[in-house]
Order: sequence, then structure tokens, then C-alpha cells
Amino acid sequence: MLIVTNSASSELLRQSISRGSPGEVYVHLQPDKFEEGWMFLRVCARNTNGIPIARTDGLTVYAPESQKNLLNGLTIDHYQDLTGGGFLISTPAGAEKSTCGSGFKFIKTNYLT
Repeated sequence: MLIVTNSASSELLRQSISRGSPGEVYVHLQPDKFEEGWMFLRVCARNTNGIPIARTDGLTVYAPESQKNLLNGLTIDHYQDLTGGGFLISTPAGAEKSTCGSGFKFIKTNYLT
């Protein structure tokens, strides 16, 4: 199950209400455009195709079924500061965190035989 912090839940709920789909958001990991292996979190207030992967107070988070295992155990957080705000995602084991905090890529290991 995806873990959603209180601050992320509040912001996701606010966005879902303002975009006309109260209590429903869709998240997915989008590959980078340069095919370097990075995947970035994307949040949509309208549910497209997906399965429920997290529920919090008044909010259901949907994601592509194909990404269920990848998102399992990760945490979505939200920060707010003077320059704006954004969503952050935790880094899974064996991955490197992006500098912006909203993505990661798996580290390739080379084994010498």
C-alpha cells in the first residue's frame, strides 16, 4: 500500500475538490523524456484508469495496476514554502533520489565475475 502523509492527503484532497473530483486522485510514475531511467511522480485530480492503492480520510488514491508493486511501501509527502510547494516521493531500496525529490531511478550494479 502507498503511504500518504497528512500534509499530502490535505493537499490532494484540496486539489481533487477544486478540479471537480472530490476525494479521488490518480498518481503514476512517468519515465523521463531522455530515457535515462528516471521516473517522476505525477498527480492528476481526475481518476483515469487505475486501481485504488491508498485511502485516507476522505481521499482515495488510484494508480495504474502495472505500477502497484513499484508504489507499494513508498510514501508521498507534500511541502509548502514561500516559492510554492510540491509533492515528494520516498526512494525505494536500490534507487537514487532525484534532486527535486519527486522522482528516482534504480541504480544499476555491475557484477564482476
